[in-house]
Amino acid sequence: MNELLIFWPPIQLTLQLAFATTIILLLIGVPIAWWLARSRAIWREVVATIVALPLVLPPTVLGFYMLIALGPDGAGGWLSSVTGMRSLAFTFEGLVIGSVIYSMPFVVQPIRNAFEAVGDRPLEVAATLRASPWQVFWHVALPLARPGIITGAVLGFAHTIGEFGMVLMIGGNIPGETRVLSVAIYEYVENLEWVSAHILSAGMLLFAFIVILIVMLQQNRIRTNRNNG
Repeated sequence: MNELLIFWPPIQLTLQLAFATTIILLLIGVPIAWWLARSRAIWREVVATIVALPLVLPPTVLGFYMLIALGPDGAGGWLSSVTGMRSLAFTFEGLVIGSVIYSMPFVVQPIRNAFEAVGDRPLEVAATLRASPWQVFWHVALPLARPGIITGAVLGFAHTIGEFGMVLMIGGNIPGETRVLSVAIYEYVENLEWVSAHILSAGMLLFAFIVILIVMLQQNRIRTNRNNG
């Protein structure tokens, strides 16, 4: 019981970060994915490339530039001088901003693929029935793309749970503020507290297995529905 109480603060903070990041990513990721799927702008793939950058950038590189941006010499300093707020570096709010950017491709890409899989025909039929563009999006595109949206939400949540390099660069290791699970495991290993590191690592391993299983089952369900359709 005492071990669980010790582990609870980083677990709680990690869950709060993952939930906040996933909600924000869905709010901004769905419109971005819809635009990427439907736009014919010549610079569409430039935007898609920017969104996908975290897939190939080392987390420490992204974390370094986020630290500069959120620190006293960047946007964080400007915001602090204007609003009187503290710098966003080494804060939970800064972690949320960094996590949104870092996990964005894991949410946007599956949703974009889902919107592209919808095709033009259902949208054109809805338009011929005098549905407005908003009604077409809300009542036709979103329901048909729901499996991809669920997949994106699950991947974004799981990716945020497992972040390390980026959150360590932006947030450091402040108990109750920025000490998330991955950072706690790193600290336990540094201090040679193997039992604690094993417990948290095993929990993360089980979580990762469940997430991957859910995504694979969801993909199998999508393929089955398409074949039956």
